[in-house]
Parts: sequence; C-alpha cells; structure tokens
Amino acid sequence: MNDFAKLFQQMIQQSQEMAKAMNPALEKLQLPDFTAMLPTMPKDAMEMSFGKTFNPGGLDAKTRLFVTLGALVAQGAQMEPQIKVTVRHAMQAGATPQEIAEVIGQMSIFGGVPAMTKAMQLAQSVIAEKKEG
Repeated sequence: MNDFAKLFQQMIQQSQEMAKAMNPALEKLQLPDFTAMLPTMPKDAMEMSFGKTFNPGGLDAKTRLFVTLGALVAQGAQMEPQIKVTVRHAMQAGATPQEIAEVIGQMSIFGGVPAMTKAMQLAQSVIAEKKEG
C-alpha cells in the first residue's frame, strides 16, 4: 500500500470514528438544507479538522474548499445548500470573492455554462449576505 492509499484509509477511518462519536444515526441522516446544522467554522477549526489532522503540511483549508467548490460546480451545481456552505466556509478561510468567482468560472469547462451560472448566482447571494450582515 502506497503512502497516498494509507493516508486515504486513515482519513476514512477517522471520519467514520468522528461520525460514530457524534451520533451513529448521522450516517443515515438526510436533510434538504443542512446549512443551519453547519454554521461557519473559524479558519483555525477548519485547518485542524480538514487540513492538519489528515495531512500535516498538506493543503490548507482555503485550498481544500476551492477543490470542494470546484467539484460541486462540476457536478452541475445541483447541490445548492452545499455550494452556499462551501462558499461561506471559503470566505471564512480567507478566500476573496474574486478567487471564488475564478474557481467557479474554471468549472464551466467541466460542468458547463449553466452550472457555472447557477453556482455564480449562489455564490453572489452568499457574498451579499455577508456584506449585509
């Protein structure tokens, strides 16, 4: 087993243990809009949870959130609540509106222009909320 496979296996195991510790029923939980359940985490908490725990010295939280956002857009931007949460978290991790727009724009090649347009609208609504709040 190579280092990447070991790292991935460790990440999956840690994720499963966290889910069990929080609530075994979360495994089957489905919510139409989970944004209320997942408030924006501080950047340091994101780094601890998503970056430094699984791969010390690896990708930072902002980069991981850009990758996540790109994947969500490339899927056709069908996951509206997830895109909004990811944009919100990316901004908390230091992403600028320009960077978020560039990530979404880049995904037009993979998800199509309609997906990019929808994701841009969703991101703009989150950015507007942040300016108002």
